[in-house]
Amino acid sequence: MVDKVQIRLTNTRTRSKEDFNPIDDKNIRVYACGPTVYDRAHLGNARPVVVFDVLFRLLQHVYGEDAVTYVRNFTDVDDKINARAAETGRPIRDITEETISWYHEDMKALGALRPTEEPRATDYIPQMVAMIEDLITKGFAYAAEGHVLFEVRKFSEYGKLSGRSLDDMIAGARVEVAPFKRDPMDFVLWKPSTGNQPGWDSPWGYGRPGWHIECSAMSAELLGDVFDIHAGGIDLQFPHHENEIAQSRCAHGSEVMANYWLHNEMLQVEGKKMSKSLGNFFTVRDLLDQGIPGEVIRYVLLMTHYRKPMDWTVEKVREAEKTLRRWHHATADLQPSEPHPDFIAALADDLNIAEAMSVLHRLSTDPSRDRSMLSSLLASARLVGLLTEKGGNWLTTQRIGGGSDVLIEELMSQRWEFRQLKMWADADRIRDQLSSAGVKVSENKDGSYTYEFTSDFDPVKLAAIK
Repeated sequence: MVDKVQIRLTNTRTRSKEDFNPIDDKNIRVYACGPTVYDRAHLGNARPVVVFDVLFRLLQHVYGEDAVTYVRNFTDVDDKINARAAETGRPIRDITEETISWYHEDMKALGALRPTEEPRATDYIPQMVAMIEDLITKGFAYAAEGHVLFEVRKFSEYGKLSGRSLDDMIAGARVEVAPFKRDPMDFVLWKPSTGNQPGWDSPWGYGRPGWHIECSAMSAELLGDVFDIHAGGIDLQFPHHENEIAQSRCAHGSEVMANYWLHNEMLQVEGKKMSKSLGNFFTVRDLLDQGIPGEVIRYVLLMTHYRKPMDWTVEKVREAEKTLRRWHHATADLQPSEPHPDFIAALADDLNIAEAMSVLHRLSTDPSRDRSMLSSLLASARLVGLLTEKGGNWLTTQRIGGGSDVLIEELMSQRWEFRQLKMWADADRIRDQLSSAGVKVSENKDGSYTYEFTSDFDPVKLAAIK
């Protein structure tokens, strides 16, 4: 545990930034809503993964690795999955297993740690049935025509998380109201299954759970009736998280479901909403297959504070790659020391990653920097999943939009930094490697330079320079 680090988080529940005071500082409990596994994760899906991975890492750093339990679920029973099975003729289990495998591969490429627990909804059907039975017994839910519905008006605080009035929600609703609902806002806890739809036996007949009850049942089973942090994208705030709170609090008789609620904002592409109709929709795997390294994707996702909308742009990708190349070269052959206190302070201030990144830039460009500062840079970056040993594998390849010119610029910038630090051997190594690759450089005392390619120029050798 690290002394004297007070984490502060913006709590959606209270609409204020608060000191994070865990229920038990030896057992921090965090839940984040995970994917519905029917297709590849798109870039918008990746943002909460990376954001809350940083939260997970920070909590581990402050309280100890064994003191944090992070749960992120897989929704593996859903109408979208059923539709994909009907469309392809493939068994549902095959689709979900394949998609979970893809998800693990893609999130690993982004440097995300595996959560402590990754429960699958289909493994917790008994817990869901038990919670639904309890809600009926306590008068908060009712059965009707093979369905079970939560009676929203029985929970007086419905809408507080999202700041919505129940009457306004009803007035603005554009949904077909099922005849068996007592109120248009009542939501499904259990529904009947027919034909090839997946289903389980229950007191209300053969059927399957509604979406919202899954997270309530799994979080209660793995983290308890009340836990520390519930996280997810802002798109889940209503109705998913609102419904989670209603059914969980009514089932457990608690004042809260989680003490702190964190929501990340949405993602755009070049200033526009990501959508297939605009041709700017892509998955994480699409980007990886285009040759954009996972570490670069991660950096871009971290360039914007999690509570602000972020814009994915080609220019940001170039900026991220250039910065990471420089940092990798600056910390080559060094061992990490301890994260810089200013870096930790920035992260502890509501995951202020922009300020934290500015600390890293300062460490890498400070004229008085030495090896100890660069070692602190390395430790700080690794805390948020950057500059890892595996993450730097992409440095050996030529990259997007810049070609040899960009790489030479970065290498010469690194050579100049080594010269300023009087790290002559490292500076000479870069010069010699460039020469070996067929790049003839003429330098001036102020660090400016010109270069030309000789007849022996080898772009493969150039790309392999570390």
